[in-house]
Amino acid sequence: MLVVVLGTNDVASAVAHRLVAAGYSVVLAEGPAPAVTRRGMAFADAVFDGEAELAGLRARRVESIPEVEALLASRVAIPLLVGWSLRDLAGSLRPNVLVDARMRKRAQPETLRGLAPLTVGLGPGFVAGEQADLAVETAWGEDLGRVIARGPTRPLEGEPREIAGHARDRYVYAPLAGVFETTRQIGELVEAGEPLARIGEAMLRAPLGGAIRGLTRSGVPVSVGTKVIEIDPRGAAGQVFGIGERPARIAAGVLNAIRAWQAEGRGA
Repeated sequence: MLVVVLGTNDVASAVAHRLVAAGYSVVLAEGPAPAVTRRGMAFADAVFDGEAELAGLRARRVESIPEVEALLASRVAIPLLVGWSLRDLAGSLRPNVLVDARMRKRAQPETLRGLAPLTVGLGPGFVAGEQADLAVETAWGEDLGRVIARGPTRPLEGEPREIAGHARDRYVYAPLAGVFETTRQIGELVEAGEPLARIGEAMLRAPLGGAIRGLTRSGVPVSVGTKVIEIDPRGAAGQVFGIGERPARIAAGVLNAIRAWQAEGRGA
């Protein structure tokens, strides 16, 4: 069974990782310059570097369907296609399952239904039975990872989850549109006020001390308000690499959705 996962952020990457571990064939798809911040917890760098590793699995950028097929057969790495439209992906790969894990939050989700026998939407804005056949809840709480067969996911809520007494103040957002530039690395320890990056003439500084957990790739264009930096105030004790709890629970929900669909006799 072939599953196409849209996105290379931490959630999309955890979904792909979990499905491969469960024995599914998986293809990742991403745009040409993703502004992913948690790159130590994601496959996003494969877009730029050709390969990236996450928790023992690799993703490898490929350019053609024959390359996808060869990589799926070898299972050496997860194939990643960059810059393909939804319809081209669906028409060329003919997946059994299409999962939108791009987590675009405020953007209205694209309609997935009809592009694959099973379509699954993750995050705010999805309504199961409308844009996608099923949805999976991605908000923290008791319902995190719950499969929704009919109706909406929870709307985008105000404040991020608190870590060591810090919530939204852990993040830096682009104050203007432009190219994000940095020489810093994920995992580095920083002090409050330390220069970390710039966009044009605007210098972006660490909002508090800790470890760099999220850092948009240098050279990526960003729009105003894009999240570009995240600090883990726990410092060296924080998690900046690997699969986090929330992505893992969402990935488990996606796996449950696919298995339930198969159990109904609707999957291959």
